[in-house]
Amino acid sequence: MLPIELRPERPADCRAVEELTRDAFWNHYAPGCDEHYLAHILRKSPDFVPELNYVAVHNGQVVGNIMYTKAKIVLDRGGEQEVLCFGPLASAPSFQGQGVGGRLVEHTRALARELGYAAILILGDPDYYSRFGFVPAERYGIGTSEGMYAASLQAFQLQPGALADCAGYFEESGAFQFSREDAAAFEAGFPPKEKQSGLPSQARFQRIIAQTKPRRPAEK
Repeated sequence: MLPIELRPERPADCRAVEELTRDAFWNHYAPGCDEHYLAHILRKSPDFVPELNYVAVHNGQVVGNIMYTKAKIVLDRGGEQEVLCFGPLASAPSFQGQGVGGRLVEHTRALARELGYAAILILGDPDYYSRFGFVPAERYGIGTSEGMYAASLQAFQLQPGALADCAGYFEESGAFQFSREDAAAFEAGFPPKEKQSGLPSQARFQRIIAQTKPRRPAEK
């Protein structure tokens, strides 16, 4: 197993985290990426959870990072349930496939449980996150704010039965609704990289996000 240290992010790590996040996501889901800008602005969001902002370090180099924000489920029965959401989760390209991301997820998930959080909901690749016990949020009657069940919406209970009576829709932090113009301006501060389209990872992403179905009217 790759020897890495998991520790909280420090101010001196910020640029390295943004650079590795850019490298990790560049052209993966779409031509270019905005995830490094998201990493940059999340730290200032009121929904940001600094206690769970961790980096993976190998031989003094930051090679991975995970960030959490508070989110919520707007319940069909009325009220809200606070949950966590993580992302970006990034590993430097040369360290991908060596368990860096998984170790960040498992370590911070244990910390989140100790801190008393109820559950984690994410939007991601179900094939990847099922390895860590995430299940379709549909299992708990939880859909997107557009009234859909989505294969990409995954859930994990940190406390036993935490989502047993939480049918409703997931609402992530407003920090994710950022300006594309601002993201482009931030990107201008990095060395140029070629944007590519038509890649297999992009096609797979489109297939995953297309896997949706309406929530049943009785659950609304």
